[in-house]
Amino acid sequence: MSDRRPSPFKILLDTELCTLIAAMPDVYQIRFKNRAANAYLVVGSKRTIMIDVGLSSNFPHLLTCLNHVGVTPDKIDMVVLSHEHLDHIGAAYHFNGKRTYVAAHRLAANKIMLRDDFSMLRKMFNEPNVPIDIDIWLEEGNMIDLGNFRLEVMYTPGHTSACITLFDPDKGLLFAADTLMPGGVMGGVFGSGSIADYIQSLERLKGLNSKILLSGHGRLSDTPQEDVRIAIQRSHDLLSDTAQLFDALDARANFEPIMQSVRDLNKLDDN
Repeated sequence: MSDRRPSPFKILLDTELCTLIAAMPDVYQIRFKNRAANAYLVVGSKRTIMIDVGLSSNFPHLLTCLNHVGVTPDKIDMVVLSHEHLDHIGAAYHFNGKRTYVAAHRLAANKIMLRDDFSMLRKMFNEPNVPIDIDIWLEEGNMIDLGNFRLEVMYTPGHTSACITLFDPDKGLLFAADTLMPGGVMGGVFGSGSIADYIQSLERLKGLNSKILLSGHGRLSDTPQEDVRIAIQRSHDLLSDTAQLFDALDARANFEPIMQSVRDLNKLDDN
C-alpha cells in the first residue's frame, strides 16, 4: 500500500501535450509535456495575469488550456516573466501588440530586449529569433494587485542574475520559477547565476509563510517549507563541491598566466 498522500490539486484537463491543474480557485498550472517550463494563470477580481508562458511551439496548447477555463488572450492583462530563459518566455511575443502588458525584472528585460541569445539559451531550445518587447521593468518590492490576489515581487537571483519570485502572503502562494522546485530540486546555475546568491535567495524563501509552491518545472507542492529546506542543503553541498573542484584544478597556477597577460597589456599601453 502506498504511503503517498493524495494530491490536494485537481486535474481539469489532461492531453497528450499539456495538463491543466487547479492549484486553488482561480489559480491554474499549465504543465507542458516537453522541455517547456510551466505556465500559471491567476484570475483576479480586477486583473488576470500569466506567470511565464512556455516555449513558442507550445502556444497552441497554452490556448487550449486557457480556453478550457474560459480565458482568451485578450482577457489577460499582464504576462510576468520570471527570468530570461526561453523555456519560460518563448511564447511571450504572441502577446506583444495586444492589450497585454509584458513585465520582467529590469536585468531580465535588458537581456530579452537586446536579444542576448547566450543568456536566453536560444540554441538549447531552438526558438525562433523573434523580438519580445518588455513593457514593464520590475524591481524588488513591486506589488501586482489583482484585487483578490496581491503578489509581491521578490528579487531572487541565483539560477540567473535576473530571477524573480512572486509571493501572495495572504494565500501563501509562492511562484518560484526555477529558484525552488518540489522536493528541493535546484534549477541549476546558468551564466550570470551564482551559488552564493542562490543560497541567499533560498534563505529568503525559507522565511516566508508559504503554503503552495508553484514552480517552473514539475508538480505543484503543498510542502514548500520542506522543499526549501532540502534545496538549501543541496546548495551548500554544491558550493562545497565547487570549492573542492576549484582546489583540484589548482586555480592559482591557472590564474597566474592570465594575470601576467593583463600586466603585459598594461605595459604595452604605457609605451
